[in-house]
Amino acid sequence: MIYLDHAATTPVHPKVLEAMLPYFTQVYGNPSSIYALGQDSRKALDEARESVAQVLHCRPNEVIFTSGGSESDNAALKGAAFALKEQGNHIITSSIEHHAVLHTCHFLEKFGFDVTYLPVDSHGLLTAEDVVGAMNERTTVVSIMYANNEIGTIEPVAEIARAVRQRARQLKKEIAIHTDAVQAPGFLDLDVGKLGVDMLSLSSHKFYGPKGVGVLYVKRGAPFAPQQMGGSQERNRRAGTENVPGIVGTGVALKLAAENREAQSQHCTALRDKLIHGIQDTIPRAHLNGHLTQRLPNNVNFSFEGIEGESILVSLDFAGIAASSGSACTTGSVEPSHVLLAIGRTPQVAQGSVRFTLGYQNTQEEMDHLLSVLPGMVQKLRAMPAMENKAL
Repeated sequence: MIYLDHAATTPVHPKVLEAMLPYFTQVYGNPSSIYALGQDSRKALDEARESVAQVLHCRPNEVIFTSGGSESDNAALKGAAFALKEQGNHIITSSIEHHAVLHTCHFLEKFGFDVTYLPVDSHGLLTAEDVVGAMNERTTVVSIMYANNEIGTIEPVAEIARAVRQRARQLKKEIAIHTDAVQAPGFLDLDVGKLGVDMLSLSSHKFYGPKGVGVLYVKRGAPFAPQQMGGSQERNRRAGTENVPGIVGTGVALKLAAENREAQSQHCTALRDKLIHGIQDTIPRAHLNGHLTQRLPNNVNFSFEGIEGESILVSLDFAGIAASSGSACTTGSVEPSHVLLAIGRTPQVAQGSVRFTLGYQNTQEEMDHLLSVLPGMVQKLRAMPAMENKAL
């Protein structure tokens, strides 16, 4: 199989798996226990937290381990919004955020919060001026993703954060700035100081770590009301016995992603550009989604006019090629991508979208093979009656 869906999930890196294994069967103590077996687990947690903090350039006590990117997004938005509710009820986000952010915002609207969903341009980009222009005296939370999971467009988060801070000082307001950086590890700088954010979300299985583990950076002193109650784990910010093997794996995976960032970016960029130019040269009425250059090195997203994206995926699967029609969390939905609609694609064109996302194990030969079979698939599907195309 040729696997081209790394934005959905990645295989666990062999070094990550090796680091995790002892914590399933040998060092299995509860890290909250005072005896030696539990303290061995506590030491492993502390070392993983330190490793993550080194990549983020933050203090270890600013790192919270969660169950994944969705929980990190939920905790960040709810935690900041409720902590600052007495100061205001206005939240700003973008129209192309992951559903973990959008659905959380919809939830908060039920509790009296007012949310502005900023439109983006045809490449999926926001500007600092867009965000600042939406701010008012009631604004308390701004959440803009670092890189889009569907079209790969990279947002100017650092520039946005600087402008928001300046405007907040003028308004004499405390405003919490969050970024969903789930797609960024291995490709973009995660230095939270340079980004200027108060909170940042990650998901381990997007960077060759295990599923079921996430990271939430919360800057010291940032407003945050814990959303999961119970024990005193994670400095009383996220209750529940920690997933020690998964957290150990996350620490190793994020360190590897940072160390290999330059090499992986160069490798994937070469494959990405080969695929983009190959599709544009061989398939008519194929539209690249997202910014041509200001995009993740591993992201290729096209809309093919006249066919259903799901039909292409089935044909690709028969050929041993795994890809996606958009966000992994909406697979199976018959609705067109909200991201593609936000950048101006019609519902009909958006329905014909396919996302290829690359990893360090992919090769030039695999791109050649994909480019040799994809044009014929598209031509064949376009020749089919519409209902037969949809049935596929």
